[in-house]
Amino acid sequence: MKLFQFKGRRLANVAAVIAVAIITLPSASADRTFFGGETYRITITNLTTGQPFTPPVIAVHNPRANVFALGTPASEGVRQIAENGNNAPLVAALSASPDVSEVIEGTAPIVPAANPGGTPFDSQATFEFTTQTRRTHISFVSMLICTNDGFTGINTIRLPRNSTTILARGYETRTEQNTEDFADIVPPCQGLIGVSSDDAGTGESNPALGENGIVIPHQGVVGDNDLVSRVHNWADPVAKIVIERVRSDRRY
Repeated sequence: MKLFQFKGRRLANVAAVIAVAIITLPSASADRTFFGGETYRITITNLTTGQPFTPPVIAVHNPRANVFALGTPASEGVRQIAENGNNAPLVAALSASPDVSEVIEGTAPIVPAANPGGTPFDSQATFEFTTQTRRTHISFVSMLICTNDGFTGINTIRLPRNSTTILARGYETRTEQNTEDFADIVPPCQGLIGVSSDDAGTGESNPALGENGIVIPHQGVVGDNDLVSRVHNWADPVAKIVIERVRSDRRY
């Protein structure tokens, strides 16, 4: 059974990984003030036909936090996800921030609904969390696996009173040239979508391909190398995010 690897960290044997990752985090009762004690559910759905997502990194935070923004350089954490599917730097940065109360990391890729690679993974993942004092916003980032430096996500979205649905587009950090060569792309791409190659792929950045760009909307897959436009390309939006308030334990 093939093992998928993200930046030196292997996912468990694919047959043993639960397709929908549901994480319920305990609330901090001491922080249940007017601004806290709200339990939410977030569901992320892959809308593409040929772009799997890496396990998402989700942060619950106050408005001062800023995970990524169009027209600005990507942080090291976002760059590592967009280029290498490596969640660790962003998880560490968010966990160390005083503006962030919860950091949630998924455990499985989110694949297209048609599951072209015949994997045991699902096309959506659901997570629950309980807000703490003044942590009123949410962000998330996932790599578009079959790209050089593509990702999707939302940044600093206010948690709703009841529910909200957000459609997210594809972005790129412009920190790695779009070679569309499997040799420069994280190795799960081939297995998750079912397009084979002799190239093993890589979870490491290649300095020779480096760019000093800013976050922009991704222009999609051209298909002039190993990536196939009719398979790996997409039309925005790439993801649907539903955020629902499921319980209130506020104390005034």
